[in-house]
Amino acid sequence: MLNKPTVDRLRELRLTGMADAFFEQLEKPLPDLDFESRLGILIDREYHLRENRKLKRRLNQAKIQQQACVEDIDYKHPRKLDKPKMLELARLQWINKHLNILFTGKTGCGKTYLACALAHKACLSGMTARYYRLPRLWNELKTSKADGTYAKLLSDLAKTDLIILDDWGLTPPDGDQRRDLLEILDDRYQQRSTIITSQLPIAHWHEYLNDATLADAILDRLLHNSIRVELEGESMRKNKNALQTEVS
Repeated sequence: MLNKPTVDRLRELRLTGMADAFFEQLEKPLPDLDFESRLGILIDREYHLRENRKLKRRLNQAKIQQQACVEDIDYKHPRKLDKPKMLELARLQWINKHLNILFTGKTGCGKTYLACALAHKACLSGMTARYYRLPRLWNELKTSKADGTYAKLLSDLAKTDLIILDDWGLTPPDGDQRRDLLEILDDRYQQRSTIITSQLPIAHWHEYLNDATLADAILDRLLHNSIRVELEGESMRKNKNALQTEVS
């Protein structure tokens, strides 16, 4: 095939999408299209291939805990979830404005799902995201101090458009953990966005942090530019279990 060197050269240049589209045009010629149109098809294929790779990489790096998307959010369950407010949050303007979201409510009311759905939408929109359970983040920070990667981890967190800190308030932080939290939130203040999910009402967060000075500093960077979503009602897991029992 006379065109094989062209296909090989495209692959050497890592223009895989263009190579595949060019090969398809050789297999099934497009006689009704002019040169510019055929070239446009090659470029579009390469563009979409690269965008899909970037999206896959963003989703892998985000390590989102649940497979969640904003289109599948349940508004029927009685938990005082305001649909217009969530649809507005799904537009992601709050990320562009570097605001935070605080999801609070009892266990099982879907806080983590909502947070993950917004993180998923952020990834689809070309933004970077990262999910952490707060206890595991503290463990990762402790390990990074031991292996010399602490500064890099803080830098990576500071650059991430959106981070989720899940399970805020489960166990009181020690001194190092409070200081780490302040470092992270200080880097992100008015620069990036953070989502917090917590069973603990916001009114008790100062007490939870267990250090008046550091608590003031942490909450000052977290609360003043935040959107609060307070969920109520019974656990959604109870309803699912009850439905499964009825079906069986």
